[in-house]
Amino acid sequence: MRRPDNYARWVLGVMVGINFLNYLDRYILPVVATKIQAEFHLDDTAIGALGTAFLLVYAVAALPFGIWADRGVRRTVVGVGVTIWSLATLLTGLARSYAQLFIARAVLGIGEAGYYPAGTSMLGDYFVKEGRSRAMSIWGAGTAVGIAVGFAGGGIVASLFGWRAAFYLTAIPGLIFAYLAFRLREPLRGAAEARGPRTDRPGAVSRKQFIGLLRIPTLRATIAAETLLFFVLAGAAYWLPTYLHRRFGLGTASAGTLAGGVLVFGGLIGTLSGGWIADWWRRRSPSGNLNVGIAGFFGGALFVALALLAPSLLTFVPAFSLGVIALYLYSGPYTAIKQNVVVPTLRASAVTLSLLIEHLFGDSYSPFAIGKLSDTVNSLQLALLILLPPLLILAGLAAATGISSEGSDSLAMEERWAALA
Repeated sequence: MRRPDNYARWVLGVMVGINFLNYLDRYILPVVATKIQAEFHLDDTAIGALGTAFLLVYAVAALPFGIWADRGVRRTVVGVGVTIWSLATLLTGLARSYAQLFIARAVLGIGEAGYYPAGTSMLGDYFVKEGRSRAMSIWGAGTAVGIAVGFAGGGIVASLFGWRAAFYLTAIPGLIFAYLAFRLREPLRGAAEARGPRTDRPGAVSRKQFIGLLRIPTLRATIAAETLLFFVLAGAAYWLPTYLHRRFGLGTASAGTLAGGVLVFGGLIGTLSGGWIADWWRRRSPSGNLNVGIAGFFGGALFVALALLAPSLLTFVPAFSLGVIALYLYSGPYTAIKQNVVVPTLRASAVTLSLLIEHLFGDSYSPFAIGKLSDTVNSLQLALLILLPPLLILAGLAAATGISSEGSDSLAMEERWAALA
């Protein structure tokens, strides 16, 4: 297997930093939600709608940014996205009404939608298929660290200086990484493939090609599973600090620190080990990537249910930690699938199509739906129990529909790309 060079590692490092800031910006709001509720006199439905505003715009905005990434210079797309979301985070702290908060979180979705399809496509051209799951897992590790720092750091800063300060402090690092993104080298499309052309010509993506991606069985199975999973991940992360506050009486800083610690511990172990396990499993079975995620979905359903039923923090923390580890096993392998079964000139479009469906029908309404159900049944714990474990079981079943096609879809992509040489 060809090893990545030092510059490929540098690109991966920059992308890990960007991913870290992506989730840091996104998850400051949940940990300060109780303070925002008190200031603006909001119920759970209204505070959940702020999360939905971000996710819904994120899903829709991914479409033009993803097409731009396959037609243009990907490093520019990444840099523009990071710049927009950093400024939107600053505006969140400056908001003086619920309407301004809502708009700022919606604009955040535009910026964060910009970097992911382009970034995934770039990394797919820097790392070969045999090590791609590991590279994507290292990239995904920024997610867990970002959520943890957003929770823990946001909670501490909010307790000491007020909730607005937590947003102000994240804008400058974002602008620094936007500059670094603009300075990256644009890789040739197909540079990491064993056969086929290597070109600096962007693709001309047609509507037929874009929709036609759904004819790839493995991609369909991955999208279906992640749609269900994203509802769970977004809902659990968004409401976790509030749940800890209500269920176990923790304050803002304590709830944020504990939530962040659990997520970074479980998320890092799950994300990093998932990529290594998948690359090992793929050497023995062509469906290794899908299998890792399926095992995680079923295991996560069990441990999340046990955590929500736990009577004390002493039993909640280990059960929820195991649930997080299981759920994040999918991250690197399923990101790699989107590169393995799609030709290099359509990879950003494949990620875009996935994001559009997964966020529009998965997590875009998750914070709002959980908040609404919580108000209806008068119990956040019951709302989470009703929704999260059953959806994880369905995610595992959806992913299983692609087991028989993962290997053949990957080989078919290689043949199509080689034919263009």
